Amino acid sequence: MLHAIAVDVDIPDVSNALSSYLLDLPSKIREAEAASRRRGKILLEVVAKEAAQDKVPLTTHVIAAPPALMGDVAAEQCRYFDLSLVGLAADNPTARMTAEAILFGAGRPTLLFPEATDVGVLDHVVIAWDGSRVAARAVADARPFLERAARITVISVTDEKPLPGKDIGERLAEGLRVRGLTVESSSIRAGDRSIGAALQEHAVKIGGKLLVMGGYGHSRVRDFVLGGATEGVLADLRLPVLLSH
Repeated sequence: MLHAIAVDVDIPDVSNALSSYLLDLPSKIREAEAASRRRGKILLEVVAKEAAQDKVPLTTHVIAAPPALMGDVAAEQCRYFDLSLVGLAADNPTARMTAEAILFGAGRPTLLFPEATDVGVLDHVVIAWDGSRVAARAVADARPFLERAARITVISVTDEKPLPGKDIGERLAEGLRVRGLTVESSSIRAGDRSIGAALQEHAVKIGGKLLVMGGYGHSRVRDFVLGGATEGVLADLRLPVLLSH
């Protein structure tokens, strides 16, 4: 079952007589809101078409929110579903804000898709593993994908921060193999790359279709305390990434 939500912008009218005369602010607000509604309608129509082709049950919903609260309103809606699917466009502050709000505010795993990318089948899952609580949460939330994967690779970055053991990746892999899954493990070094870039580059290099990782950060001040790997992924998304906080 798929539920698609379009969040239209609702801009408060804060104009006064001078701004209305000089800038025609009310007219510009109406234009921006109309453009948002058109884009939301087009997106829902595309989703409906794809769902019909694949015979996926679909429901849709349209809501409106002020610009600063669009992400938070979307996060509240996402709490009623198992998984949030979020498209992330490069150099789009609104998309970035919405993705962050959903990741840290929904209480559900968030699957990010890079815009204008042909995703294909997510049959090779790569797990970024550092033995942390959020990484464990991400692995648990990714279970439906892991059970359907033809191949799973656990990777640990050894030069980014102290890890709770030398063979933590293999230990996780062994636990997944007990469940009948096909899993291998390896370690990599980030070198002079950011941790987010290193993880994504290695995942793409080995043919990974989905990267699973924990989402580090604090919801109230997330702009200032995003973890390095989370920041790197949100800043430059290169493949589908399942993040769990």
